[in-house]
Amino acid sequence: MALLALLRRWFFARKPEAGFVLTDFPATLLQAKVFDEWLETRGEALCAVLAGPGAPAALVEHYGTLGLLRETVVPVHP
Repeated sequence: MALLALLRRWFFARKPEAGFVLTDFPATLLQAKVFDEWLETRGEALCAVLAGPGAPAALVEHYGTLGLLRETVVPVHP
């Protein structure tokens, strides 16, 4: 929860037009859904998500369903 609080402070303090790249966040489906809410609150959206080795299948599925997953090296199992 400390990580979410820290990232929330950063996210809402940054300029809306400032781009960003996050590494290893979100790491869980819960974090992804919270992050989705933050984006919606600010009227922003992600343009792409890259999943690296070891990315949780739930995150790959979540962002794949949203049409944001651009690349994955993680096998997706139904």
